[in-house]
Amino acid sequence: MNLPDDVSDELGACLGIPGITAHRAVFGDGPVSDATVLVHGVLGGVGALAGQLAKWGGATVIGTVRHAIDRPRSGATAIDHVVTLDAADPVGDVRRLAPGGVDRIIEVAFSDNVELDAAVAKIGTVIAAYATRDDRSAFPFWPMLFDNVTIRLLGSDDFPVSAKQLAATDLTAAAGSGALSVPVGEPFPLERLAEAHECVDAGTRSRVIVAIDE
Repeated sequence: MNLPDDVSDELGACLGIPGITAHRAVFGDGPVSDATVLVHGVLGGVGALAGQLAKWGGATVIGTVRHAIDRPRSGATAIDHVVTLDAADPVGDVRRLAPGGVDRIIEVAFSDNVELDAAVAKIGTVIAAYATRDDRSAFPFWPMLFDNVTIRLLGSDDFPVSAKQLAATDLTAAAGSGALSVPVGEPFPLERLAEAHECVDAGTRSRVIVAIDE
């Protein structure tokens, strides 16, 4: 991926696997122009990029955060709407924003969110899931069947080469247009690699990068 000169190396360093996964989740079933896309975990590494890519692709984007305390931070993701999953009625909140249902769902926690996903889906909705908490996930089969819902499971290690190449092209274009931003902490020098790992383990919301001298 050859980034434009006005795109920082720090941003470029954050677009690899998260960017490719986000791109595949958003565009794996075609363009999203004029679609409504629900992105779960919009503050996460993949979710934040997925929301921004969907917006760049012309979609109306509804993002979710887990707790109300996280809501103010979602403003940095440049999406259209935010729904809090610990609210009294998150299904109703999504439905009020998308009365006819959503077209695509980008899913970071399939087992936790699938009941909500089924409730806000419409005929032909695609759920693109790249993670789950419970690897034996149950889901409401009949409602999803009658809505002809597609469940797309995304393992980034095995994306086809053509998908990776398209992701690189689109990520470069989106970054060059200013459509992508990632919160990045101060780079750690290589000799402080252990501290960088500790920062990740502590649950920082900024991306952690390590600077390697040329």
